[in-house]
Amino acid sequence: MQFLLRVSFPTDKGNAMVRDPNFQQKLDQVMGEIKPTAAYFAAENGVRTVYLAVNIANTYEMPLYLEPFWLSFGATVDMMPAMSQEDFGKAMPIIGELVKKY
Repeated sequence: MQFLLRVSFPTDKGNAMVRDPNFQQKLDQVMGEIKPTAAYFAAENGVRTVYLAVNIANTYEMPLYLEPFWLSFGATVDMMPAMSQEDFGKAMPIIGELVKKY
C-alpha cells in the first residue's frame, strides 16, 4: 500500500542536522533503507520538510519507515495512505455506489 510521509524537522534540530558533517551520510542511509518511490524537499510552516512516497506491504513494517526519522533526526512524521491516479480510477465505481447509498 502506498503512503505519503511528511517528515518535518524542528528548526533547532534541523540547524544542528545540517551542520553535522555526517548528515548527508545519515540521510543517504535512511533513504537507502526505506527506498522511497519519490522524495521532495521543501519548507512548510517555516521548517525543513521532506515528502516521501513509500510502499508498505504490512502495517507491522511501519516502524521501519518512521523510527529512523524519529531516532536519527528528532523529526515529526505524519503518515497518510495515498492512491495513485490509476488506483483512484479503480475506486470510482466504489465511490459511485457509496454516493447512491449515502
